[in-house]
Amino acid sequence: MKMTLVARLGLMLATAVLLTACGSQPSEPTRDDGPRVSSDHPVVGQRWNLLLMGTDERLSMPETPHFVVSPDGRVTGSDGCNELNGRVSLDAGNRIKFDELAATRRGCPKLDDARRVTGMMENAYRFLIDHDRLVFFGPDQRVLGGWRRAN
Repeated sequence: MKMTLVARLGLMLATAVLLTACGSQPSEPTRDDGPRVSSDHPVVGQRWNLLLMGTDERLSMPETPHFVVSPDGRVTGSDGCNELNGRVSLDAGNRIKFDELAATRRGCPKLDDARRVTGMMENAYRFLIDHDRLVFFGPDQRVLGGWRRAN
């Protein structure tokens, strides 16, 4: 039995519709609690105080900029003027990514420097730990700044 071109196209269209319908069944919703990091990761659970912006600039702020990463991927701290919170992801390749960073909005005489601290965190791409120092690098491998583990 010979099929006409129109009949073949109709059959192909019907087959495509059936395959699409079979593959588009609703799936169970997934719950995303955000990134998780190992509790034994050297960045996690430590308070990191800002040491330098770039390779050699020290900032004088009303309070010491710092952050702490918890095992559930949350980050809390201060930019030197305002409290910070958000999320961070870390991987074995020394990649770091801060997301959803939010800050309180207190007035501060060093607000421009505080924004630079937050910007450094948002632009961090890789990190290196050397003893009690944590250095952030940008995607261009330029040093963004350094932190020191608090005692």
